[in-house]
Amino acid sequence: MGYRRFTDRSGQVWEIHDRSRNEWDFTPVSGNPKARRTVMAPGYESDPFELSTEELQRMLDSVGSAEPRARRSPFRD
Repeated sequence: MGYRRFTDRSGQVWEIHDRSRNEWDFTPVSGNPKARRTVMAPGYESDPFELSTEELQRMLDSVGSAEPRARRSPFRD
């Protein structure tokens, strides 16, 4: 089975794996340093190949970044 490849607006390449009817995984490929992201599958379409790049970009944007943000230490002034 083949997976849909998608290049986001920043030029990073993702592979979309339909994990279940409700969840899809955006898996980084081709040197993409980002972490894997899980998104809710759209209810109106079950095949990632049927979605436009704009729809896929909106789905990727909806989960935000999975990278942890640096927290300020409460012990520093």
